[in-house]
Parts: sequence; structure tokens; C-alpha cells
Amino acid sequence: MFLPTTRAEMKKRGWRHLDVILVTSDAYIDSPYMGVAVVGRILEKAGYRVGIIGQPDINSENDIKRLGEPKLFWGVSGGSVDSMVSNYTATKKFRSDDDYTPGGKNTKRPDRASLVYTNLIRQYFKETVPIVLGGIEASLRRVSHYDFWSNKIRKPILFDAKADYLIYGMADHSIIEFADALKEGILPLHVRGLSYIAKEPKSDHIQLPSHDEVLSDKHKFIDMFDLFYHNNDPISAKGLCQKVDSRYLVQNPPSYYLQSNELDEVSALPYERDLHPYHQSEGKVKALETIKFSISTHQGCYGECSFCAISVHQGRTIRSRSESSILDEAKLFTTYKDFKGIISDIGGPTANMYGYECDKKVKKGTCEEKSCMFPTMCKALKPTHKKQIELLRKIRHIKGIKKAFIASGIRYDLISDDKVHGYEYLKEIVNHHISGQMKIAPEHIDDEILGLMGKPGKQSLVEFKTLFDKLNRESGKKQFLTYYLIAAHPGCEDKHMYNLKDFASNVLKMSPEQAQVFTPTPSTYSTLMYYTGLNPKTRQPLFVEKETHKKEKQKEIVVSKKTKSFNSGFDS
Repeated sequence: MFLPTTRAEMKKRGWRHLDVILVTSDAYIDSPYMGVAVVGRILEKAGYRVGIIGQPDINSENDIKRLGEPKLFWGVSGGSVDSMVSNYTATKKFRSDDDYTPGGKNTKRPDRASLVYTNLIRQYFKETVPIVLGGIEASLRRVSHYDFWSNKIRKPILFDAKADYLIYGMADHSIIEFADALKEGILPLHVRGLSYIAKEPKSDHIQLPSHDEVLSDKHKFIDMFDLFYHNNDPISAKGLCQKVDSRYLVQNPPSYYLQSNELDEVSALPYERDLHPYHQSEGKVKALETIKFSISTHQGCYGECSFCAISVHQGRTIRSRSESSILDEAKLFTTYKDFKGIISDIGGPTANMYGYECDKKVKKGTCEEKSCMFPTMCKALKPTHKKQIELLRKIRHIKGIKKAFIASGIRYDLISDDKVHGYEYLKEIVNHHISGQMKIAPEHIDDEILGLMGKPGKQSLVEFKTLFDKLNRESGKKQFLTYYLIAAHPGCEDKHMYNLKDFASNVLKMSPEQAQVFTPTPSTYSTLMYYTGLNPKTRQPLFVEKETHKKEKQKEIVVSKKTKSFNSGFDS
């Protein structure tokens, strides 16, 4: 049974009111891959009456009022993707398609959805219960941040939205503590993972440079972001406080991560794994094709790519589900009438981080003086693919499973570093878990740009491709690699893209057909570089391409069908 999104559904459950109403800019898909659905199911399990309003009409009261007013709080999410990223390309062109909207047309997601929906609630419910922001849009905009679409530093989102609180990161624990506090009539200011506005600073919190300071001094902005970034681990992080005009943003320390058994419990909640009937008359949702029969094996990523915000939102410590939980989910798929025997993905933010972590990090929190994988693999990590190999083999032997793909990203340097099981793991994938092509994300090959991206050197890519080709020849399969590439990343000039083109043609023996222009999204080091024009580690000036047509030119260099050498002098 879906969580209600109409009064008629509430009546069927015998409910006259709801405790919580969740509002999202996605259509309501009841899936463990949809943050709002997960939050709703967690609250439901805790005994709360929850309803969901997906993509409400912002020009009338009809949608926002159709479930009435909740007794405890409103939860507002900008959706599975930041609404500005969802609505605009890297060159600020409006996207006509939307994978989370029925029918696929981008007609229902407002810009800055979190702000728009809080305004909508305030418009029709004047003295209502608290409004709490959540989801990736709010999480990554919770302190002063650079906004690419307006080309300015914006205040923490709580100061722009008419909301009372913000819950950041993975909210599984926080949302229950928050709801329990409101139910008991307690001010929820103690909740970990909570941000709020206060009249006075918190003396025991780290004081960030103020909003006025980061507006006027780019070095202060880097200082602020460093403190923000390095206080995201629940074991080691301190609370943060930032002055904004005459008030203060207070960010409590992060919520503790779910343990393996807790991840299992969340994964086993009674999701319908479908689009709510309320939306179905409007057409199919493309995202459902990918997520309906996919399995998330873990949370977190310690890759720390400079352009990725997973470290800030999900964290840098891997939390893995148990093997039995994952196998139970795969078996569950076989009971669905529309299951064709194909699991679309078995993975996470990075598929081959499942099942192992650094013992030191688990006990003491992330190391702030060094990264797990950059510039070289930390010796304390000791990657092993043993558990994932065993898991994949057991999934393949489940009756009714024809194929289980790994579509999530794979770090090929982890495979190279696993001297015991790395070769065996790649062989498993080549023989059983891809079909025709395997997607990897080197992003670039120029060492200067890779260093700014926080990515491994090109030699590990060459070694991986050599091994991949060898395994395909041995298996008798004609499979190939496709590459995610980025143009116009901070520091990148035309010469670096010519290097990439040469390397692809002469070493990888392929001609790239697509590349992505870098998009500065909130709360990443690459975006920090883009705005400041400085290398945040050295504070030295950094070239940043900001003209749209020149960004497109960088992209065109690498996808051009020209085959001549550009004499870039790369070292193969």
C-alpha cells in the first residue's frame, strides 16, 4: 500500500489527519531509491501517519491543501536532484525532459523548488506547524554557497526559504528524533543533523567566516568551505555556526550513520516500487525503468572526487548491507509479475566499495590530513573484492534471475590495488555482469587536471584497459569500454583537451562520442575553484573557463571526428 497522497486514501486507512506531510518536486515513486519515500516509510514504521504530495501545482491551492494540514510538521524536498541541476544544462539551457516527471516533459519542477514549496505552504497555511527542509538541494546549500545559475554567493538556504529547520545528509535517525521531539512538545534543537537559525552564536561550535566575510574575500570563502567539508564525519565533526546578517546559522554535528542491520531494515520496508496511481494517468516515469529492479548495496564513498558532493551528503565511510538482506531483495524481485529476470544494477555511489572499510576510520572517523585514494591509495585501506564476488555469484544462482548488471560507477584503481581478488572481480564482471559495454569515469587523462579533480593518474587507466581487453579476448566476447569525460573543469584549457583527444586516439584506440561540460554544483571543491579562480590547496591563481562558447569548444575538441595528432606530447 502506498503512503496516501489523497483524502480518499487517508479515509481507507481510517485517518482523519496526518502527522507529517512530505512535499517533493519529483512524482511520488515508492522506492528505496527515492529519498522522500524512504523518509516516509521510516516515519510510518515509527508509528507516524505520513502523506506525500509530489510535484504540487504552485499556481493554486488544490494540491498543497488536498491532504489538509499536518499535526507535527511539513517536510520539503527539492527532489532527487538539485532542482537547478535538474532544470538546466551546464551551459544554462533549460532541459525539456525530466526523468522524474510523468510523461517525461519538464513542466512540473520549479526552479529552487525548496524555496517555492515553502512559500506555497506559507501562502495557504498562515500559522502552520514547523516546515523542515531536507534532501540533496537543502543539504548541499546549508551554508553560504556559490550558485552557478545566479553567479553569486547565496545565503544558507534557511535564510532564503521560509522554513524553520533543515535536516542534512542521510536523515534516517534525525527525522525520527525530530518527529519524536515535536510529538513530545520539545524544541528539537538537540537533534544531530539539524540546522536552524538562532539569535545568538553557539559558543561550543566552530565559528565559520561570516556570510559578509565570504562575500568580500575569496580566501575567507575557501576557509569557510574547508571547515564545512572537514566537519561532516559523525564521529569527529564539531557543530558549526555562521553569522548571517544579524542572526546565526547553527549546524549540529552530523547524525550517526546507520549500522548494517539498520540499513537492512530500511531496505526491507514495504515499498511498492512503482509510481503512485495518482500520477499514472499522466504517463510513465523514465527513472523507474532504472531503479525499479535495482539494488543499493551500500552508502557512502571515499573517492572524494573534487566535483562530486557525495562526500558531503552521504559521507566518506562505507556502510554496507548484509549479504542476506541483498539476496532477499533479489529474491523479492522474482515475485513481481513485470520482472523479466533482469536486475538493472547492483551497486552504490561506487559499486566496488561494497563490503570493506578502513578499521581506523570506522572507529575514529575520517582522516582530515589525507584522503583514502588520492594522490595514492592509503595503505590502511586494504581494498578487497572478495565479499562482492561471493555476493554476485549467489545472486546469479537465484532462480528467476537471468542477468544482474553492475551499472554503478567502478573505481578501476581499487581493482588494480586489490592484488588478491582484483583480477578475479573484473573477470566476474566481464563474463557475467555487463552486456556489450562497461562504463568507467576517468574524466580526463592530463595529470595536471586529474590532480585538480582528485582522480588517479592515467597509467592506472591504461593498465585497466589492457586487463579488460585481455579478459574479453579470453572470454570470446566483444565488449568495450565507454568513458565519462569532463570538459572545462577548473584549470582545464584547450591544450589539456587536445591532450585528452590524442590519448584517446593513440593509446585508448577510440574516438570519444560524448563529453560533459563541467557544472559547478553547490558544496564541491571544483565549484570552489570555479568561483574563486584559486587552487584551494595552494591558494595560487587557477585558469577557469567561464565563457559558454569556449566551454563548448573544449567539449568539441574531444568529441571531434578529426583523427590528426595534436602533438600534445603525452606520456603513454
